[in-house]
Amino acid sequence: MAGRLFVRRRDGRIEVRLNDAGRAIAREAFGHVLAAEADPDHEWHASLNAPIDPSHDVDDPLATFNRQSEITSNVELAVATLGEEFLNDAEAWAWLCSLQIALRATITAKGLLSEDRLALADAPTRDYITTLQTFLFSLAEVL
Repeated sequence: MAGRLFVRRRDGRIEVRLNDAGRAIAREAFGHVLAAEADPDHEWHASLNAPIDPSHDVDDPLATFNRQSEITSNVELAVATLGEEFLNDAEAWAWLCSLQIALRATITAKGLLSEDRLALADAPTRDYITTLQTFLFSLAEVL
């Protein structure tokens, strides 16, 4: 993908320059995050619901609930704005958070926790991970 995928406009909005294929990848990532929240059998479910720091909140249902609520509200906002040409900062942040979750969940679910393991992954998986990383870096650059 040549050029910048997200551009901060003078009026403060963030222009989304993803083509249909790019938006389809974002839609797939956001869809997996939504599905994993509701389906305990989804391959990403364990990754989404694991404690960030097990020593702090593994037995704290309130911390788990708060984290799940934040994930769900961000991904719902990201899904709602998938077709938009411009995003405000809150919407862009929701995209960023949701894409980060999708990237982490993909890597965790597939056991690709090192460069060596990533290199051994099939080409579609490597391409998907690289695309999510590209989206994240481009979006982080304008936030």
